Amino acid sequence: QVHLMESGGDSVQTGGSLTLSCAISGNISPSFCMGWFRQGPGKGREAVAAIDKDGRIDYVDRVKGRFTISQDNAKNTLYLQMNSLKPEDSSMYYCAAVEGAFYRCPLSRTAYKYWGQGTQVTVSS
Repeated sequence: QVHLMESGGDSVQTGGSLTLSCAISGNISPSFCMGWFRQGPGKGREAVAAIDKDGRIDYVDRVKGRFTISQDNAKNTLYLQMNSLKPEDSSMYYCAAVEGAFYRCPLSRTAYKYWGQGTQVTVSS
């Protein structure tokens, strides 16, 4: 079983920055993908970025150049550095994990098995 816990959500102004963290505990397979997803009010849960155990990364177009996903395997922690935040980035942010070997980490929420409880990011104009 894998447990995920996000932190770092806050309220910021447009153009501000935040770093989200996701603490990973439990027994995770040596092969895995980790992802960040977000869900705004009345919207579906959408992918933000994903990273595999070797550090291969994918981003959705709307966050490329502004967000950076990273992981510290020694600390069992996943990060999402968010810069140049916009009001449309306001969402509940979730980290997710799936075990297995992938050519590229999926950016579909249905592919992920383990989820955290989320951390709220609010960007005001």
